[in-house]
Amino acid sequence: MAAEASAAGRLFLITGPSGVGKGTLVSALLQRHPQIWLSVSATTRAPRSGEVEGQHYFFLDRAGFEAKVAQAGLLEWAEFAGNCYGTPREPVEQQLAAGRPVLLEIELEGARQVRQSFPSGFQIFIKPPSFEELERRIRGRGTDSEEAISRRLERARVELAAEAEFDAVLVNDDL
Repeated sequence: MAAEASAAGRLFLITGPSGVGKGTLVSALLQRHPQIWLSVSATTRAPRSGEVEGQHYFFLDRAGFEAKVAQAGLLEWAEFAGNCYGTPREPVEQQLAAGRPVLLEIELEGARQVRQSFPSGFQIFIKPPSFEELERRIRGRGTDSEEAISRRLERARVELAAEAEFDAVLVNDDL
């Protein structure tokens, strides 16, 4: 990904199934290109141990989150497992206006919503070398029940079928 920004900045988006290595890839990209600004998502879920407000997430109560939705304050949002997640619009627009490249790491449905607001954004889909490798990675985490693993894998099948919607598809067989 070219990290140089045009005068108006450029929006880049990375998505892909759970377990494909998006977070690892984004971390490596930010280390190599510190001028890239990574968007911080908002959520209604409670902070986990060690999470810092404004660094890991913006933690909002449901009323605050719904107010942001009503005011078009989010580029995209979705609800997962009873919690809402979304990308605050204002900081993204501020960074783009300042000429910085902006990176979003979000889920498939969010990527589709962002395409409506930023059709010129460059969207990258990360996929595993094989479905079997993805399953191995998810199971290797050792943190999910068999039921949760099955849900992740079923969702991954749906997400993998959407790769043609993206500007670029990268196979993550290294990270």
